[in-house]
Amino acid sequence: MSIWFFKEITLDHLKGFGTNTISQHLGIEWVTLGEDFLQAKMPVDERTKQPYGLLHGGASCVLAETLGSVASALVIDTQKFNCVGIEINANHVRSAKEGFVIGKVTPLHIGASTHVWDIKIFDKREKLICVARLTVAIIKKII
Repeated sequence: MSIWFFKEITLDHLKGFGTNTISQHLGIEWVTLGEDFLQAKMPVDERTKQPYGLLHGGASCVLAETLGSVASALVIDTQKFNCVGIEINANHVRSAKEGFVIGKVTPLHIGASTHVWDIKIFDKREKLICVARLTVAIIKKII
């Protein structure tokens, strides 16, 4: 059973989510929308590497926060609520030097006022690069 607020949501609906944001700047692309998960990929290139030629940990955090924040937006009524990240934790367990990485977000907790997301980032060989947890606050829109 789908966790998404709008049950008819498709991957095509997500294409405009990152326009004119850091996500677009880093080349993040949506790749899979499942019943209870979302995946996006990010290139490992001059935009996302640190000076030693490795994927920058901050770029991994951007991918993780993008995945979790968008997932939160997809499970709430965005006409009534906004979602904002309030805490991110990331463990960088392996480096990547080229190609791309793919992040997958799944829910740990979907409550009325907070969401907690598990994000795992893998390289093209499906080796774990980073594991992150994002906490998102759900706040009522002021009309």
